[in-house]
Amino acid sequence: MTEQPEIKGGRRIHDLLDAAARDRGVAQALVDFTGQPRSWPDFAAASLEAAAVLTEAGVRAGDRVVLVFENCASVPAFFFACSRLDATAVMINARGTESELARVIAHSDPAAVIFATDVSEAAAAHAARSAAKPIAGAFGTVAVQAREGAVREAICAAGRDQVALLLYTSGTTGAPKAAMLTHENLASAAAAAADMRDLRADDVCFLALPLSHIFGIVTLLAVTLSQGAMRLEARFSAERLYEALQEDVTFLPAVPQMHAHLFHFARSQGKPRYTRGLLRYVSSGGAPLDPAWKREAEAFYGVALQNGYGMTEAAAGVCATKNALGDPDISVGRPMGQCRFRLDLEATGANPAEGIGEVLVAGPQVMKGYFRDPEQSAKAFTPDGFFRTGDLGRYDEKGRLYIVGRSKELIIRSGFNVYPVEVEAILTDHPGVIIAAVVGRAVEGNEEVLAFVKVAAESALTEAELKDYVATRLAPYKRPSRIVLAQDLPAAPTGKILKSKLIETFATQLA
Repeated sequence: MTEQPEIKGGRRIHDLLDAAARDRGVAQALVDFTGQPRSWPDFAAASLEAAAVLTEAGVRAGDRVVLVFENCASVPAFFFACSRLDATAVMINARGTESELARVIAHSDPAAVIFATDVSEAAAAHAARSAAKPIAGAFGTVAVQAREGAVREAICAAGRDQVALLLYTSGTTGAPKAAMLTHENLASAAAAAADMRDLRADDVCFLALPLSHIFGIVTLLAVTLSQGAMRLEARFSAERLYEALQEDVTFLPAVPQMHAHLFHFARSQGKPRYTRGLLRYVSSGGAPLDPAWKREAEAFYGVALQNGYGMTEAAAGVCATKNALGDPDISVGRPMGQCRFRLDLEATGANPAEGIGEVLVAGPQVMKGYFRDPEQSAKAFTPDGFFRTGDLGRYDEKGRLYIVGRSKELIIRSGFNVYPVEVEAILTDHPGVIIAAVVGRAVEGNEEVLAFVKVAAESALTEAELKDYVATRLAPYKRPSRIVLAQDLPAAPTGKILKSKLIETFATQLA
């Protein structure tokens, strides 16, 4: 069992990195897109150099630092650098639009913005618009924008209270919500993940999950805690994954689309299954698990495919499976680490007769609250401290959890969270759109975003025009795969759109 990291008495997540640098010597820590391996001491030194860059930019304890990036070595260096300074990292995918980034910066009030330009053309474009200053070092190449006037937060002595990370959990159109994850939240989640996966110092993780997502950042911390190694990928490539599996990868956390692309690539190369034999652990998260697809995956890898359930507010890990190869279980498993959950059978959407209720979660992984939003923070928790997930679930006779629906209407596309309200707001900004409604629809191993818009009878607006419109305003994974235009949408007497009727009503147009 992985030892639970001690966070009390001022400990911070960068202590995990420093411990690995001390204990593992010249052992490999990570390989990024350059193919150049870095040892744990190299990694720790890069984070110290990054901390000096932040200090020079005016960052002090209690400040926020926005990191705009696609995965590369400079990202974890600056992430751990923030920890060293008692600053809070705000992780943003560079593939977001200019307006999305602007809203995050306005809300998080950072003292500096770091653009990781090593590999990301999108980050470089954002940096150019911001007139950020290029800086190179052991961490790689970044561009730095110092900002004045940021209001600092109070510093907490113990890591259980000090915020290490802000991650946005709702659409940034309207009122953004940023989950405040403390050092204890992240360290506890890392320990639970490492323990559930039996991670060891000789493991090599293929990490294409974006570090701007909680699944990716907790995986990074779990590998750091276990002192293994990781191949950090800027963007997913089935070919690069296939090659890495033939070389040294033992641990593969992914979303279903990554697995599916790998299977297709292997077949195209005349390799129907993986035979290298090094792989010990494979997981699939961020989307429901289909039984037939799970059997296909296990036949390909020759090891069990594990499933799980989590969310940003709980630092990813709520529960996970630990099944043997061939087990038909498609639940999301049992609680991880010290996490606890229960069902609220009186919540909206609950069905007590079938044992279905809202999933409530508590434990050291659960966030401190939403940044500078005490009202939303209060609403998110029960009086006894359980977080209201908004997801509906049920237990089976073995105590395993099954997720049966999302009361919050969250769409998970390719492992990314898509919030309908954000997409709807962008669509209704178009002068030809009267009202918009967005829902998710399950497709093989994924969910797609569907939009339905009401237009005037005389409108000449087309689906292609609306797709072009949203393309400049939404990140690719948020863009609807189909936009249905209609003169009316199914609605209740109050005028509220009946989202549950949309796909059925427009089935012919969607065919």
